[in-house]
Amino acid sequence: MTPSDHFMRRLSRVSPTAAFVGALVLLLAGLFLPGIIGALLLGVLAAGLGALTFTTWPVQSPPTRVIRVVLLTLLVVAAVSKAL
Repeated sequence: MTPSDHFMRRLSRVSPTAAFVGALVLLLAGLFLPGIIGALLLGVLAAGLGALTFTTWPVQSPPTRVIRVVLLTLLVVAAVSKAL
């Protein structure tokens, strides 16, 4: 079993509601907490989105890929600007 398979198995057991609420909490905390703390939280969220995008890339449609890359880029830009 590859690490990607292991990640997808664990991810499939997560409730969609719990994943949404967790991501929303991380996003809001990252945006409202000052400086490096907020930047780190946004970085954690970006890493999670990057891992999800990487592992699901082959099965996503081109419009979904574009949306994910744009959102990932915006999240990384927000984290970097928050850190500076």
